[in-house]
Amino acid sequence: MKNIILGDGLLGAELHKQTGWDYFSRKKDNFDISDKSFITTPLLGCGSINLINCIANTNTYSKDKTSHWDVNVLGTKNLIDYCDKWGCKLTHISTDYIYTNSVSNASEEDVPVHCNNWYGYTKLVSDALVQMYSKHLIIRGTHKPNPFPFEKAWVNQMGNFDYVDKVVPLIIKLIEKRCTGIYNVGTEVKSMYDLASKTKNVQPSNKPLHFPSDTTMDLYKLNTILK
Repeated sequence: MKNIILGDGLLGAELHKQTGWDYFSRKKDNFDISDKSFITTPLLGCGSINLINCIANTNTYSKDKTSHWDVNVLGTKNLIDYCDKWGCKLTHISTDYIYTNSVSNASEEDVPVHCNNWYGYTKLVSDALVQMYSKHLIIRGTHKPNPFPFEKAWVNQMGNFDYVDKVVPLIIKLIEKRCTGIYNVGTEVKSMYDLASKTKNVQPSNKPLHFPSDTTMDLYKLNTILK
């Protein structure tokens, strides 16, 4: 199966670096998943192909619903239509943010589920769309640039996040094993401060109230398949 990376951001670039797999991006190819015109043209010819979708609007706390919806939902739907037309598998990069909680006493104007931002909501919707397509792999987690890019790091945010160069080999293994379904992907539980301190002398600080304090995930399924 030929693997094709979509996107050349932090994750897509690292996947390409570690594997040499072909990639398409807006910057290199003017490739825009929110424009469904690409559906009629096979990428790099036909054959057995796994599209690895690393494209997303990750501006987590932006209130611009439309920009999140166009990329994270409509773009994903276009990819599903493409995969259905050409018989491809879709590997979809999701996020651990969908595991954070919704607000209490939510009104009709609040984001309906989980982390009270359009990023998390639209990523959850895109997960649901992908799950309706038979040939899929969904990966949930968080990857950070190495070294840590900030001068301060939060001591009260816990998760299975890690540096992108540590997370990518786990994703590659799942792809090479042709896994399907949903996988939480990360490493041992740690604070953001613990992670940052591995690569930089940072100052400990507390997270803003609107950021999640706990995005920890059960990694049993991942660890079992990778044994």
